[in-house]
Amino acid sequence: MIDNVILVGMPSSGKSTVGRELARVLGLRFVDLDRLIEAREGMLLQEIIDTKGNHYFLSVEKSVCETFGETGCVVATGGSAIFAEEAIERMRRQGKIVYIRISEETCEQRLTNLDSRGVTLEPGQTIADLYRYRIPYYEKHADLTVDSDDRTVEEVVEEVSCLLAPSLDKSPGGGVE
Repeated sequence: MIDNVILVGMPSSGKSTVGRELARVLGLRFVDLDRLIEAREGMLLQEIIDTKGNHYFLSVEKSVCETFGETGCVVATGGSAIFAEEAIERMRRQGKIVYIRISEETCEQRLTNLDSRGVTLEPGQTIADLYRYRIPYYEKHADLTVDSDDRTVEEVVEEVSCLLAPSLDKSPGGGVE
């Protein structure tokens, strides 16, 4: 039995927003791994990146992913969590990985607050560069893919719910199969 729904995708794809609503619809708890990172470090994501660097941030994100063991959850991962391949595979054994896909254009339009967003960009790297680098990883690890461009949160949640419906165990104490 699989107990979690794990959302992956680019920053600004709507993982947290969709995740909260999806958890409500499915009757599961919602967990945002970015908030767990902030709680563990006592800083906002961007503060961690600014003061300790991308490498440190990615190591903390990997650790949080590796140690996450709750069940009965919709889990919003950080955009770079997909690089923690062993952790992602471990999470897959506990759930379905749903890739919330947006276009490069939508990503660039939405990511206007890079100085406070907590995105791990290397010096000189653009959002387009980051997008093109990450997409193959999301596609590789996804069990399901849902497009969210030009769609409401409710439409995305409806599609995810429908795609998950065959594997939902609604019996008492059941999770997602």
